[in-house]
Amino acid sequence: MPSFLDDRVDSDAILEDIRNIVEIESPSRNAAGVNRVLETIAKLFEGTGTAACEREPTTDSLGDILRVRCDPTRHEPGILVLSHMDTVHPVGTLASKLAYRREGDRVYGPGIYDMKGGLILAVAAFRRIAQEKRRTKLPITFLLTPDEELSSPVSRSLIEREARGQRYVLVTEPARAGGKIVTERKGIGVFVIRTRGRPAHAGGEPDKGRNAIVAMAEIVLAICGLNDPARGITTNVGLIVGGTARNTVAEECAIEVDLRFCDGASAGEVEARIKALKSSRPDIETTVTGKITRPPFVRDRAVNLLFEKAAAIAKEIGFTLQSSPRVGGGSDGNFTAAMGIPTLDGLGVDGDGAHTNDEYMLFSSIEPRTRLLQGLMERLE
Repeated sequence: MPSFLDDRVDSDAILEDIRNIVEIESPSRNAAGVNRVLETIAKLFEGTGTAACEREPTTDSLGDILRVRCDPTRHEPGILVLSHMDTVHPVGTLASKLAYRREGDRVYGPGIYDMKGGLILAVAAFRRIAQEKRRTKLPITFLLTPDEELSSPVSRSLIEREARGQRYVLVTEPARAGGKIVTERKGIGVFVIRTRGRPAHAGGEPDKGRNAIVAMAEIVLAICGLNDPARGITTNVGLIVGGTARNTVAEECAIEVDLRFCDGASAGEVEARIKALKSSRPDIETTVTGKITRPPFVRDRAVNLLFEKAAAIAKEIGFTLQSSPRVGGGSDGNFTAAMGIPTLDGLGVDGDGAHTNDEYMLFSSIEPRTRLLQGLMERLE
């Protein structure tokens, strides 16, 4: 029998490893916290045989990157496992709004679902293979990054460089409702728009002013008008700041814009329209900065074939693997899928509440998801 069906999965021990990193708070810009997670993970690879850990510094404000080559003597194309160590929860969340706790099947904690649970499952899957001293058909490399929640500004180039030449990519982002994995995602664009007018006393000489906030209101409505649900295009103005006082005509205003899209053609079209936005009001300066930060993850024939292999493994384990409808949120899998490398995403724990103070994973998902990851590591060739 294949080893992913052999032996009992020690879900309690795996949960303890999950707890150890969940209780290390690691928001993206807390380099010390992210690096403590990295060091904890690196220790889990000790005693697995030939696994070689390589630590690569990034910037002063971000944590380091951990690369683990599970068999560094093998240089043929293999499997790249992508995980991130950072979370969105600020330091102090664990002691206040989201304490680590288990309530029946639910286990709560900051980042436990997105994606510290999935990270540990992948390591546990490899450790099970190593303990049995089995040689996988393909070499396996883990890449753990510190900045995915910031759209991977530092890690992207290394992810793409490491993925180039690999045969498959497995991403341990969380599963979707009911354990569905992810085979397609929207792309993402991020933009900042600023308007600059002329300040004046709002009561004494309002006509001398040019209100940057009023000008921006016109632009906000134009951005809302770019939404096209039929084509899967969404825009959102998520942040606005402007003005200095109630009784002063606002000289400056700025907004941050989120763009989601399904294909490259839509991306280019809407990006161009956003960058061309300006106020029709006189004496208003408009500047637009930003770019597409993640290409779309398109489900093609190669992804379909990889999904079929995963579904066959799941069937042997005893459950039916389903794929989620296209996901609006992005991941590092967007980069590798856009490179044409067969990528499966959402292979982590099941649960809900990502990025909220009710984030949880399901304890019952530990065993089947660990076996699925192990099966992929063993079977892919």
